[in-house]
Amino acid sequence: MSRFDRSFLSPLFLFAAASCLFGLYAGLYDPSFNNYLAQVHQIDEVARGALEFPRELPGFLCAFIFSLFMFLADTRIAALTTLLLALSLWGQGWLAPDMTMVVIWMLLWSTGAHVFMVVKSSIALRLADKGREGKLMGDLGALEALGLLAGMILVYFGVSFYSFSFPVIFGIAGACCFAAALFLYRIKPEPVKKPARQLLLKRKYTLFYIINMIFGARKQIFLTFAPWVLIKLFHCGIETFALLGIIATLIGLFFRPLLGRAIDAWGERTVLSIDAVLVTSLCMLYAFAQQLFPDSTAVIIIMICFVADQVLFAITMARVTYLNRIADSIGDVAPSISMGITLDHAVSMTVPFAGGLLWAALGYQAVFIAAGALGVLSLIVARFIPAPNTFPVQTPANKSS
Repeated sequence: MSRFDRSFLSPLFLFAAASCLFGLYAGLYDPSFNNYLAQVHQIDEVARGALEFPRELPGFLCAFIFSLFMFLADTRIAALTTLLLALSLWGQGWLAPDMTMVVIWMLLWSTGAHVFMVVKSSIALRLADKGREGKLMGDLGALEALGLLAGMILVYFGVSFYSFSFPVIFGIAGACCFAAALFLYRIKPEPVKKPARQLLLKRKYTLFYIINMIFGARKQIFLTFAPWVLIKLFHCGIETFALLGIIATLIGLFFRPLLGRAIDAWGERTVLSIDAVLVTSLCMLYAFAQQLFPDSTAVIIIMICFVADQVLFAITMARVTYLNRIADSIGDVAPSISMGITLDHAVSMTVPFAGGLLWAALGYQAVFIAAGALGVLSLIVARFIPAPNTFPVQTPANKSS
């Protein structure tokens, strides 16, 4: 085997290629999913909210589901779950004549996506050179973001100029996942080490858990109903969501590094407080833009709000840095994050159904007024976070205990 062949079959190259393909699949699928539900299956807002229960259920059960895969090595788990993604995408595209099959394929998709996210970081860390883990994670994230952009650009031009159908879009996305699975399978596997604890509940971390639950409710309202407003009220198509996704991703490339510096400089209390004020403002604009402005202006305002909210999702990193500041030991961080994700998904499964009922009874404005109330609650909770100079000093000894 030549040196050229060896470099292109190296574990790092294979994993980088899989990361890029994973981003490409997401760029194809994410902007299309809500339009698929609205145009192909013609569901209403109550059904759309109810669908989030099966969609988020594997996330809630992620620790348990992942334990079922632990008899396999790490890259074998990654390859299998990515193959599940491919099958679910092809199923949604060609084998979903009714909502029963949509739910089945959605459960398969969600299982693959959540389990893959668990094992992805551990594979990247073991492939990195010692002392360069952060750089590799950043580089892989950049490759995934490039894939995401490429997928959204492909959707935008494919729908705008070549009339791509949903089976074509989902078929290409599934092919990307299938190719990623092949790349991941070629990487030398390593057994998964069973963690001492998968979930951790401590009174000391109560504020962290509450922040996660509020974020889960706010996140799911926007993920479920923000695109639904643009689809149902303003009749926006796939190409619109692809274009908005491109804009949000490009802004995010610049915003994320600035956000990291802001967290270091100002502390989590200030950053999360600013986020709460901005989210509340976005919710009010979503709720009342159509009443305050002509439709031609209101739709632009709501699109700007849609992009802004996508960008603000990055502030989730402030929750993790806050936990890291207060954790009794390094060993508490991962299981506490897992508990936070579990609580996030517990809320995510139930809030959208309530939101759908609220929309049907009182109109979409009521959903975003309720989301605005969550924003106010976020602000109140954020003010309980200690200022950076009041955190207890963590020495290397007690951090590693």
